[in-house]
Amino acid sequence: MATIADSPTFEFSPYRSLENEVLAERVQAVRQQMGKRLLILGHHYQQDEVIEQSDLRGDSYQLSKLAAESGECRNIIFCGVHFMAETADILANRPEAMAQRNNERVTVVLPDLAAGCSMADMAAIDQVEAAWEDMGEVIDTSDITPVTYINSAASLKSFVGKHNGIVCTSSNAQAVLEWAFQRTKRVLFFPDQHLGRNTALPMGITNDQMPVWDPFDEELGGNTEQALQDSKVILWKGHCSVHQMFKAEHVHAFRKDYPGIKILVHPECMQQVNDLADVSGSTGKIIETVRAAEPGTKWAIGTELHLVNRLKAEHPEQEIHFLSPVVCMCATMYRVDLAHLCWSLENLAAGTPVNKIEVDAETSRWSLIALQRMLDIS
Repeated sequence: MATIADSPTFEFSPYRSLENEVLAERVQAVRQQMGKRLLILGHHYQQDEVIEQSDLRGDSYQLSKLAAESGECRNIIFCGVHFMAETADILANRPEAMAQRNNERVTVVLPDLAAGCSMADMAAIDQVEAAWEDMGEVIDTSDITPVTYINSAASLKSFVGKHNGIVCTSSNAQAVLEWAFQRTKRVLFFPDQHLGRNTALPMGITNDQMPVWDPFDEELGGNTEQALQDSKVILWKGHCSVHQMFKAEHVHAFRKDYPGIKILVHPECMQQVNDLADVSGSTGKIIETVRAAEPGTKWAIGTELHLVNRLKAEHPEQEIHFLSPVVCMCATMYRVDLAHLCWSLENLAAGTPVNKIEVDAETSRWSLIALQRMLDIS
């Protein structure tokens, strides 16, 4: 789905030796040259020097909406990971938006194609299709709504669209599950089991009603027929490698060492951590919670390291700690550095874009159905 320009004007290797100050100046020069036709989107987990060059920053959901609403923009540089750039391409180049631009496409570029997502990779399309077929031997799949977290490949979003399903984010997951249960008896939730579980539990769905489907277990994903028949939410065995690092013992240690501290985590954390937290919410909610807190509030935050460090720098009036003693950052997101941003921007300005992300028409069509449902649910 991603194509790389065959003959880039500028090779990447010379950019590695440039100082950040030089790279930043060159990025600014391209931004001034391209003006409103260029939009640089930066995910909250990016490095500070990349975020500083972003026109807009946000989480997956916020940036997806921004891509959908882009007007004058004709070029998007997405400082994030592969599935985010795919989503931007699908939304920015949806039929009605194309018609308003006289069928002119918005070019979407991912500065480093190696910036992927290990969670998204845990649910390959062939695995999901095989699981759907296997489930159909035990339960009626017409009574299952497939729900894919936005952290998934376009092929997965397309699968969901074809099967009357929907995309969710960490901020609207409960509303999405409510939407699904108005239509069907069950939900298949992928690729992150923890977000699915942590969302469903407060809705009165028990762990016994949430079997986990292991795509590498050929016997009904490691489940009995009865477990599937009794299910309300079938969880895919996937997780975020960053949020998987936070443990219950980390929470207990902070509460012991810092009396009065509040625990703030992302719902991609395991249930044992999520249940102990004072606040659990999306990246956007984590940021807003800290911003709204009284000076002197003490926090231990369980999410990606770059974001926690940025919140710490932006809110010196509060005491902010990283919840895990082990450094855990999104290594694939980290691949998008200032050198890759500058390289991709200068090639774009020269008319030889590199690392273009373009989702094929059929995949886009079905993905857009599932994404639009997501955007319609607040």
